Amino acid sequence: MISLYMTYPKWITPFVFPFTTLFRWYSLMYVFAFVTAWLLLRYILKHDNCRLKLDISKSEDIDLVVCVAVFLLLGARLGSALIYSGSYYWKHPHLIFWPFQNGQFVGLPGMSYHGGVVGAIIGAVVFAKRRHKSLLDIMDALICCVPFAYTWGRLGNFFNAELYGRVTSSGIGMLFPPYSTQQFDTSLLWVQEIMQKCSISATGPYVNLPRHPSQLYEALFEGIVVGLILWLLVRPRMKRIAPGVTSGLYFVLYGTVRFFIEYFREPDMNIGFVIKGSYGADNISLFTSVLNISMGQILCFLMIVGGFIMIIVCKKLAKKEKRSARRK
Repeated sequence: MISLYMTYPKWITPFVFPFTTLFRWYSLMYVFAFVTAWLLLRYILKHDNCRLKLDISKSEDIDLVVCVAVFLLLGARLGSALIYSGSYYWKHPHLIFWPFQNGQFVGLPGMSYHGGVVGAIIGAVVFAKRRHKSLLDIMDALICCVPFAYTWGRLGNFFNAELYGRVTSSGIGMLFPPYSTQQFDTSLLWVQEIMQKCSISATGPYVNLPRHPSQLYEALFEGIVVGLILWLLVRPRMKRIAPGVTSGLYFVLYGTVRFFIEYFREPDMNIGFVIKGSYGADNISLFTSVLNISMGQILCFLMIVGGFIMIIVCKKLAKKEKRSARRK
């Protein structure tokens, strides 16, 4: 039976304006993300009956978003350069934030989500220390804004035709532009099988194959679905939980969802599978085994463990504070 596949929309280009390459949709998505986070934070501050309690004024909310955004961008760039780019930036650290390549402006190519999380946490710590606010309350409020803001970033990846998924013959597969994907040798048996299932013919020794649109999977499940779950917890009728638990829950939810979506997403070519637990580990473009683990999955596992630890510790701290309050 012939499997159908989708074709990447021809009207989508990485650039906002066709007459210049200075403005990319991906960069614009960061603006949308930070504005979304700010608007949601304003909503939390405006509604006193919201379960989240954030002790900052409306004049301080923009300062909080800007502070966190700056450290998030720094962390995201450093994470991408030092974790996912091999040894190049370790040898050339002065180029990590250099926005030019071969005399052309390319911006900052490569941002790491996990590096961004670390940066955002540092930004929250800095703001909380300087303004003498509760770090856990700030984190909980921001965490509820993150998933919906994060969705914009993954849409930006889709518009850039990057971070696509592994090869698939399923009907949900998408044929991305040849300039953005790896071409495959038509003499390989597994390539011939995919071509036959998808009714793809080659005009040369190499062929472009359909892939999972994993950017859209992540935007939907890591962004919207996780975000809705968190916002259900902050409804007025819900019982208030210990400060920090919401943040820990987000780390667990995101880490779990991302861990499984990584099986559909192609690992970075220069890294491949960090843990090669089964056959087919040398072919990163095709799913062969759940035992082949990527760098993203390792970081997500650490995120899950850290989330559970945070939930346990925050609950114990809350109980200890209640007992101390009763004694007084």
